[in-house]
Amino acid sequence: MEKHTKETCAKSKLAIRDTLDVVGGKWKLVLVSVLRSGKKGFNELSREAGISPRILSKELQELEMNGLVSRQVCNTKPVTVQYELTDYSQTLNDVLKAMEKWGNQHRQKLY
Repeated sequence: MEKHTKETCAKSKLAIRDTLDVVGGKWKLVLVSVLRSGKKGFNELSREAGISPRILSKELQELEMNGLVSRQVCNTKPVTVQYELTDYSQTLNDVLKAMEKWGNQHRQKLY
C-alpha cells in the first residue's frame, strides 16, 4: 500500500474530485447501470431509473458531454431518441463492481 504523504493525498483528493464531477450525484451511475443492458429510449430510461424527465434530460446531457453516453436521433414520427453507453463508459466497470460489492456488504451489515 502506498504511503500517504501530503503530495499523494493531494493527488488522490484531486482524482476523487474529478471522478465525482463526472459521475457524482444521485442518478449518473444509476443511468449507466440501466444502460448496461443496451440502448434505451428516453421514456424507457425515465421509467426504469425512476427519474423525472427534467432531471433525466440534464443528467443525460452531462453524461454525453463527458463521453459516457451517446445519443442517436431516430428518423421516426414522432422523433425518438435512443441512448447507449460508449466504449469509454467501460472504464467505469471496476468502479461499478467495487460500489456494488461495498453496497452489498454495507446492506448486510445494517440488516
